[in-house]
Amino acid sequence: MKQVVQNFRTGELKVEELPPPSLRPRGVLVRTAYSLISPGTERTIVETAQSSLIGKARERPDLVRQVIDTFKREGLRSTYEKVRSRLDQIKPLGYSTSGSVVAVGEGAAEFKVGDLVACAGAGYASHAEVNFIPKNLCCKIPEGASLAAAAFTTVGSIALHSVRQAGARLGETVAVIGLGLVGQLTVQLLKAAGCDVLGIDIDGWACELARRSGADFVASDYDRARKQCEAMTAGRGADSIIITAGTKSDDPIELAAEIARDRGTVVVVGLVGMNVPRHAFYGKELELKLSRSYGPGRYDPEYEEKGIDYPIGYVRWTERRNMEAFLRLVADGSVNTEILATHRFSVAAADSAYELILGRSGEHCCGVVLEYPAPANISPDVLTTVHKRASVAGAAAVGFVGAGNFARGVLLPLVRREPNVQLLCVATATGISAKNTADQFGFACATTDWKRVVDDEQINCVFIATRHDLHASLAAEALARGKSVFVEKPLATNKAELRKVVEAAGRSGGVLMVGYNRRFAPLAGEVKKRLADLAGPMTIVYRINAGQLPAEHWSHDEIEGGGRIIGEVCHFIDFAQYLTDSLPVRVSGEAVPQSAAAGFIDDSVSISIGMADGSIVSIIYAASGDAAVAKERVEVFRGRSVAIIDDFKSAEFVRDGRRKRLGGGTQDKGHAAEIRAFFEAARKGTAAIPLASLVATSLTAIAAVEAIRSGATQTVDVGFPAGG
Repeated sequence: MKQVVQNFRTGELKVEELPPPSLRPRGVLVRTAYSLISPGTERTIVETAQSSLIGKARERPDLVRQVIDTFKREGLRSTYEKVRSRLDQIKPLGYSTSGSVVAVGEGAAEFKVGDLVACAGAGYASHAEVNFIPKNLCCKIPEGASLAAAAFTTVGSIALHSVRQAGARLGETVAVIGLGLVGQLTVQLLKAAGCDVLGIDIDGWACELARRSGADFVASDYDRARKQCEAMTAGRGADSIIITAGTKSDDPIELAAEIARDRGTVVVVGLVGMNVPRHAFYGKELELKLSRSYGPGRYDPEYEEKGIDYPIGYVRWTERRNMEAFLRLVADGSVNTEILATHRFSVAAADSAYELILGRSGEHCCGVVLEYPAPANISPDVLTTVHKRASVAGAAAVGFVGAGNFARGVLLPLVRREPNVQLLCVATATGISAKNTADQFGFACATTDWKRVVDDEQINCVFIATRHDLHASLAAEALARGKSVFVEKPLATNKAELRKVVEAAGRSGGVLMVGYNRRFAPLAGEVKKRLADLAGPMTIVYRINAGQLPAEHWSHDEIEGGGRIIGEVCHFIDFAQYLTDSLPVRVSGEAVPQSAAAGFIDDSVSISIGMADGSIVSIIYAASGDAAVAKERVEVFRGRSVAIIDDFKSAEFVRDGRRKRLGGGTQDKGHAAEIRAFFEAARKGTAAIPLASLVATSLTAIAAVEAIRSGATQTVDVGFPAGG
């Protein structure tokens, strides 16, 4: 399918051929008829991508800080790989579309194939022939509203939410500062609400368009705006001012304070200077509000991604209900998008459309609409033009399912460097991610259908790097076809899924490996070798300064992520097994009481594990620490000796009062050696990590969660008892 994308590093903008997105639960696939280019928002995005690296850094200082922190923690090479992975990607553009439903996912039964719909959301309602849209970002188009007009719905919802924030009432006077597309729609909505409207913009052309949109008066300079507002309100001032301008200047907010009435309301929608003139705001006791995009639900993954609606009795106007209200206004003629649609282009000519909004053609524009061709058969695959599928005899022929930040920043650079390895196919949920990964790493094929990977007879090694809930089922599918499988941790999030993958591994001709990389770290091997000469069980203390994840992070989700014990503490359980050459037999644990802000049982925990050989393991997983402290420290006590590993950068072995320093200070958590071990295991048909150990790690992590919830010690039975 065709999709408009931009390379974030070079700024190049083009129409790319990509595989369509996959259908997921709680959403629909929509074939696009029209999409709207928002001149203000998208111009900023495009200009940022076309700026130099210094320009990008100025726009996103938060990302620069992340790069510096990663460099301090992981060193130059790892940081370079991650930054390069982020920069060398094409990005989707667009967030307001209309079209028809072509497939309905589980949990979105309110839609049916053939429904005409309006769609919203950056990363979802893209300038693409087919989009996956979560159900709360999609609404049916009522009779009387055209598909072309419905493409304005997202931007219309932004304008509508700002009117709601202003609390504009029948007969009030409202000033709109900034008469771009959002401003024009705001004018029309205010008139529909029965308000007197003053439109203000330094562009005379925009002012004249606002007259056609219904503004009672317009002003193209601030002096005239002050006088006009005074005349309209008999000197009392505007009841509310909605700022939809886009400028770094503080002029709009200063003007708003001047022309507002006593105890009036100022609503900021656009990206403007926010140095609030305190004297003016204080003197009139003005209320300052920010209007957050389309309305309640925006930026809430529970609402947008999982489809959980807010009860109407508590939240009258959500994103989706604002979209529906805007469409009703379009249908009854209260909003006229035709006068705002100044330009139309076919999607194939999207580059010309962006030249227009960037001001390079010298023409004025407001609403710029892209039109899409009549329906055609669209392949779920894209064969890359620069990489040909060659003979794979004797080679490790690799397919990847899932290609998130960790896969692109860590796993794939290492896989690509291995000798006698061919990258054949990568499957991700979105076409743009699949194509990005294929182009960056040299895959012969990009797809959004994971079955293309596991069904490919040439592929003999499958890497699974999706979100956690899919690991076990996809691994079982690939193993059932005789392929060797590398699963990024965890192997499974519950016993039922674990059973499926273990049974598949037992019948498969391929090998199964999980991404427990720390056992392959050079320092791990050196420490284990020294401990092996000593007698008796070990006492292991493993402290992890994990840091707090945002409450909305997917890893906290009980289904998708399974929580942080299942998703990350499994690493440290595996490492204890590696050091002791023994399996866990019992586990207990306790969680730090959570504040309302944290909200998750396993954010900060202490876990105690008893091993079969008598060793005891204490894992302290802390989410409330300072990132300036190293993430991991392991202390092992055995035979009147102590081994210490500091963040896998350095280690120390102490015996008879003598200290032996190990490591050169560069962090190596074993990722490269892990990848080499997997390919060697796949070639030989022998496991790099024993299956019993993989099973024990998952069972122990699951039991740790149960122990924390119940307060009782749990037995770990690697014999795999019944139960889910």
